Amino acid sequence: MSSTQSFPSTFTWGVAAAAAQIEGGATADGKGESIWDRFARTPGAVHGGDTLDVACDHYHRYEEDFALMAKLGVKNYRLSIAWPRIVPDGDGQVNLAGLEFYERLIDSMAANGITPWVTLFHWDLPQALEDRGGWRTRATAEAFGRYAEIVVKALAGKVKNWITLNEIRCFTQLAYGFGLKAPGAKVDDATLNQIYHNALLAHGYGVRAVRTYGGEGARVGITDNSDVCIPVTETPADIAAAQAWYERKNEHLLGAICNGGYSEAYLKRCGDAAPKVALGDFDLISAPTDFLGLNLYTGPFVRAGQDGAPEEVSLPAAYPKADSPWLHWAPQVIYWGTRLPRDAYGVKSIYITENGCGYNDEPVVAGECNDLHRREFLRAHLRELERAIKDGVPVNGYFLWSFIDNFEWEDGYERRFGIVHVDFETQVRTPKLSALYYAKVMAENRVV
Repeated sequence: MSSTQSFPSTFTWGVAAAAAQIEGGATADGKGESIWDRFARTPGAVHGGDTLDVACDHYHRYEEDFALMAKLGVKNYRLSIAWPRIVPDGDGQVNLAGLEFYERLIDSMAANGITPWVTLFHWDLPQALEDRGGWRTRATAEAFGRYAEIVVKALAGKVKNWITLNEIRCFTQLAYGFGLKAPGAKVDDATLNQIYHNALLAHGYGVRAVRTYGGEGARVGITDNSDVCIPVTETPADIAAAQAWYERKNEHLLGAICNGGYSEAYLKRCGDAAPKVALGDFDLISAPTDFLGLNLYTGPFVRAGQDGAPEEVSLPAAYPKADSPWLHWAPQVIYWGTRLPRDAYGVKSIYITENGCGYNDEPVVAGECNDLHRREFLRAHLRELERAIKDGVPVNGYFLWSFIDNFEWEDGYERRFGIVHVDFETQVRTPKLSALYYAKVMAENRVV
């Protein structure tokens, strides 16, 4: 790195969003119903009864959005493909209009000098598959494998960077265990553990699709929202406690992928509720990938207890948080969230595929949205990213979540994560202070 740059010259800067959250066009051109389309219409499930029907109307406004990205200097965009737009019932007839939409969309990105990073699944499971068991069944993983092949074959000439799944925990534990996200189910431990396994299988099928049909230069990884903790002090005892905490919390997902199977300790804790594993499953699940995507937002503080075992430290009532109640101030999550997987699993290439913060009240006044709180959040986290790279952690890119305000799942349109403000009545886009700041970071390749 030169003295004027904080980051390597090859570092990838980008922004991120997801199909279900921004596209709208919920029934346009043959798109099928997703579990989020259905869940949003369940009374009390989503704040304000908000739906995905229009969202940011990106389905019709993508050219405007990509022109704005280009104006801000965005060169890389992480997007997702809506599975029910491609295969409306999940495993049946292909909707060619859906494929053609994404071909036009990616062509528009290219015209604006923007490289696509495509996530194959970002939670919008076709409702028809959920009606037949959803992620409880192995058949859904197999249907995902077919869908992934369809998409990769169609877009291989336009896309080289692929992500199989986004945040397994959210569409498994939070969706089927806690019932907070679509489809809002609450299953027993044995079923939930099998759901985890079926999701891992889907990842394996996605990797196979890219390796088989992605063409020369295609790369693939998964985006994981690993449980991450921060040592209270950066001393050997607290760091060791953080490492032990991290490995136990992640052994059933990221650990299983990286280690080629479930640990004996995990299976013992599961007991009779352990997932059923078929011969050859882990050959698929643990197939080599090119990078690990990490969505990093926050995490608890951990120290070594009297016996050296990890001990979480509770947050004081006045500890600073975003308006998302789960998102407390913890910039060090960028450092430890990337260092811990390197140390635990030997990960060789990491991309931060999401990092950001959600607030509610961000008005546009005289044409300006002064989100200084988000700017400070961003700058503090980028300093920790800078430190991680300096310490040899192999982070090769950073995607800010999110490009524009959007449908924030169960929080509806109340919670804003975007660096571009959206007036959901008029669909007017207004770059916030944070967007102007991030544009300078990307242009100068340093923390400014």
